[in-house]
Amino acid sequence: MRVLELAGLAPGPFAGMMLADHGAEVLRVDRVSTVARSGDRPRPDVMDRGKRTIGLDLKSPDGVAAFKRMAATADVVIDVFRPGVAERLGIGPADLHAVNERLVYGRMTGWGQDGPLAPTAGHDIGYIAIAGALSMLGREGDKPTPPINILGDFAGGGLMLAYGVVLALFERERTGRGKVIDAAMVDGAASLFAMFYHTAQSGLWGPRGTNLLDTGAPMYDTYETADGRYLAVGALEPAFWNEMVTRMGLTDLPDRDDRANWPRIRERLATAFRSRTRAEWEAVFEGSDACVTPVLDMGEAARHPHNLARGSFVEVGGVTQPAPAPRLLGSGRGDLAQATRLHDLTSWGLSDEHAKALRAAGVLA
Repeated sequence: MRVLELAGLAPGPFAGMMLADHGAEVLRVDRVSTVARSGDRPRPDVMDRGKRTIGLDLKSPDGVAAFKRMAATADVVIDVFRPGVAERLGIGPADLHAVNERLVYGRMTGWGQDGPLAPTAGHDIGYIAIAGALSMLGREGDKPTPPINILGDFAGGGLMLAYGVVLALFERERTGRGKVIDAAMVDGAASLFAMFYHTAQSGLWGPRGTNLLDTGAPMYDTYETADGRYLAVGALEPAFWNEMVTRMGLTDLPDRDDRANWPRIRERLATAFRSRTRAEWEAVFEGSDACVTPVLDMGEAARHPHNLARGSFVEVGGVTQPAPAPRLLGSGRGDLAQATRLHDLTSWGLSDEHAKALRAAGVLA
């Protein structure tokens, strides 16, 4: 599958990376000035791995014509502009379907292609706020806390777009025609919280930070150790809880099924965990079903024995990064090399002579 990815921030490149990781041929189309300034140096950005890149002036009629010629040979276009921008440039869905009816046109925006907020600016924090997701994140009595920009940009945005591309490609096998994907981060973030909409409306889920899975419960939280590190506790089920407290040597704990006891249980756990270092607690829980794990930083994660055994991280160009996921057992994966500039565009419908003329005119880099 051949993908033309219009250069943008976070979610668009992430969707392109997900496709490239599994073997798609992804060509990133950036600004001429950006590519010319970088020259032929590889791009170290992890989300650009496995891609090639060119610079193309899409405000030039010649640049638009060149893009259409490339789109005629492509399977997918990833559009990261605000609604209406691609149409004004002459590379909207109707423009490109006129030259390639099989093209899957993926549109990545925060607010979606319609609705009152569609033409306005925004960022991850605003999208997850409107989706209702942000209101649920944070500790009791504290303000809503955004989980950096993972939830809107990446999970609700780029990953949903990549999923939509796969759905559209599958449908194309039956219809012979490409579809337009309206991937809105506000929609994606709301979908990720599907599990909680019923519980919140039925009263089974209380205010932020008071529930079983949002740090309200002492059996699902993080605890500091003697050396200032942290452990993640997820001992939800009784069997796991019993194993944890037994290995910790804790007795006479209050009944955890009574929420009124949660503060006292949390205090007992916090005091106990602060009595030993993280490494000492790791030894205590090694090989157990206590569901207690160390909170690793990004460098430690790549060196953890489990991740090493699975090959969960790779090193590309001196940069340690997560390996492609999910794994299709028995299948290969895409080339993870750093993105490099593509000079020969003949396979994309531009002859050497045409490309040379475009470069001379400053339209192509």
